[in-house]
Amino acid sequence: MSKDNREFDIIVYGATGYTGRLVAEYLDQHYGNREDCPSWAMAGRSLDKLEAVRDEIGAPDTTPLVVADANDPASLETMCNRTRVVLTTVGPYQLYGDALVEACVKTGTDYADLCGEPGWMREMIDEHHEAAKASGARICFSSGFDSIPFDLGVMMTQKEVEKRTGKPSPRIRGRVRAMQGTFSGGTAASLTETMKAVARKPTLLAVLRSSFGLTPGFEGPEQPSGMIPHYEKDLDKWAAPFVMAPINTKNVHRTNFLAGFPYGEDFVYDEMMLTSPGEAGKAAANAVAEMMKNPFGAKPPKPGEGPSKEERENGFYDVLFVADLPDGETLHFGVKGKYDPGYGSTSRMLTETGIALLSCDKSGGVGTPGSFLGEALVDRLQEHADLTFAVES
Repeated sequence: MSKDNREFDIIVYGATGYTGRLVAEYLDQHYGNREDCPSWAMAGRSLDKLEAVRDEIGAPDTTPLVVADANDPASLETMCNRTRVVLTTVGPYQLYGDALVEACVKTGTDYADLCGEPGWMREMIDEHHEAAKASGARICFSSGFDSIPFDLGVMMTQKEVEKRTGKPSPRIRGRVRAMQGTFSGGTAASLTETMKAVARKPTLLAVLRSSFGLTPGFEGPEQPSGMIPHYEKDLDKWAAPFVMAPINTKNVHRTNFLAGFPYGEDFVYDEMMLTSPGEAGKAAANAVAEMMKNPFGAKPPKPGEGPSKEERENGFYDVLFVADLPDGETLHFGVKGKYDPGYGSTSRMLTETGIALLSCDKSGGVGTPGSFLGEALVDRLQEHADLTFAVES
């Protein structure tokens, strides 16, 4: 069936889960009374739970509900044939995502998720990229805090560098200046499942270790590990490891790869967190590095758990991109987001990715928000989702 003739524009799959509920709530509250509201439905395993969530978030009784189950591939294919885009929050994706990606590829349905599981993502690229190109399905991984602010932040930084110098920067540093919020239970569960997957299939370790793990057939120059604390004189701050860097850097390089290397084939990029100057900053950076051995602690959050509405609304993040210029100077570009990064902002970013896919004219394949949507998504995020992208100096 042609995507243009389908019943819905968007189906939120996993709407009874913590993050899926936030996506459905945002769609209803932000777009429900607007003329440009996409037609949408809530999907999950249980009709009773879907009805309860619909009522709890205050969505109209007429909001369509779709029953679909990750363990029932036929139900997923039926769901995909009813919609142009599927937004899925059902993770860990390496446990529950295979059949949905396959159904989207088969039916030519666009897909966006919150995946931060590079081993699984590489398997999906190897298995489905060519078929998705043939069917027209745009499979858009990592459409939340990992990795939209970083993927699009590098892209916008490079556009500014090119405007000023006529060529891209060969070296950009992504530096998280500030962040308040929590990581999701899904993120913790994904890390656990990734470690299990490596134990079963040791070849995945090479994918996890390489910044080019998502660019099959291309291996760029050696990249900084981002794991060793160090003092950055130009910023007068200590830099510490950043827990999302292993997935974000891979997505940045995949965007460059899929777009035909607008950043160059010799592009170098890493991500870290900034602490403070002096001995206090050094101690903090070393403490973060030690924490990276067990980033979620003895009691990691469970999938389905999350912060209160007040905590979500009081969260924020601030990311700096420092690009080297040919004259030895640097360009500073900032990406800032309101709301808790792992939930409040992520649910908005995923929704806006889905809406942007409705008007995307790029061909199918397994890609990234940057490779499929680029500045169109930047514009949506700034207009609707309280993100800002701006040159600083």
